[in-house]
Amino acid sequence: MQELSQKRAICAMPIAGSYRSIDFTLSNMTNSHIQRVAVLTQYNAKSLNEHLNSSKWWDFGRKQGGLFVLTPAVTADNSNWYRGTADAIYQNMSFLKNSHEPYVVIASGDGVYKMDYNKVLEYHIEKKADITVVCRDMEEGYNVERFGTIRMNEESRIEEFEEKPLQAKTSTISCGIYVLRRRQLIEMIEKCAEEDRYDFVRDILIRYKDVKRVYGYKMKDYWRNVASVEDYFSTNMDFLKSEVRDYFFKQYPDIYSKVDDLPPAKYNVGTSVKNSLISSGCIVNGVVEDSVIFKKSYIGNNCVIKNSIILNDVYIGDNTYIENCIVESHGTIRANSRYVGEEGKIRIVVERSERYTM
Repeated sequence: MQELSQKRAICAMPIAGSYRSIDFTLSNMTNSHIQRVAVLTQYNAKSLNEHLNSSKWWDFGRKQGGLFVLTPAVTADNSNWYRGTADAIYQNMSFLKNSHEPYVVIASGDGVYKMDYNKVLEYHIEKKADITVVCRDMEEGYNVERFGTIRMNEESRIEEFEEKPLQAKTSTISCGIYVLRRRQLIEMIEKCAEEDRYDFVRDILIRYKDVKRVYGYKMKDYWRNVASVEDYFSTNMDFLKSEVRDYFFKQYPDIYSKVDDLPPAKYNVGTSVKNSLISSGCIVNGVVEDSVIFKKSYIGNNCVIKNSIILNDVYIGDNTYIENCIVESHGTIRANSRYVGEEGKIRIVVERSERYTM
């Protein structure tokens, strides 16, 4: 994610004008009637913690269950950072042992999708599986080498699982969503820790695929992962398509997020906006085409913004031209500037000019 991940965790990346990446996973949890959710976070967690400071937005503000944010902590037994997904779960084993639910859903926070986890659980029980992995067939030409690729037999049992292969043999990838029994997860994680292993995919899924019954559940609806600049850009651009917006925001179940009390976007005289998402709190004076403008951004007179993403609270001075760019949040673009991503590449613009002086 280059410079974009220097100030926030990837699951806190802004998506579709008013959302964060983690909102989609949390919304799927609450829409699936899961009441007890833990978020395991470590890297650059300030922005994410601020976003999750109230669980009411996802309806986790309950007497039973709730939303728990679990960060690494120094204890009598351990003083390490999380060294992998398996290690992160092991360091919070008390959360699992004190829970009473029979099954666990593990999901990454950087996926943009809608899913009823109950359907995966029903499939898991029907197949008498030990572990169920949600997977998806990707389109031809998609760079599947960045993911775990899997091959299943006719009964959907996983026979081959390669994590980030040099050359993929299949276009079916793991979506980073897993369902398994809580007691079995505890047993596997404790065995991993005994052997000084930390990675959930390599040390559990791949290691146990011939010993345990590991099945794949194929999803066919929209799914994107925002782990690279290109994916992040194309995911936001997908929301300029009416069918994608309708799927996420006008079809049940809903996607929820923390709500800021901001005025609606203001379009001054002479403004021209085409096929763009303009968020609340923005003031627009120039031309905006095929772009996503996030909250509290100001676009000056005679500005032209094309095929770009402007993150939160950006001030763009007069007579500025921006095309094929992602402008980092809280930046100040000086008047008469020009930023263009050349040769179809996305340019990341990070300007820290002082906006306010004493």
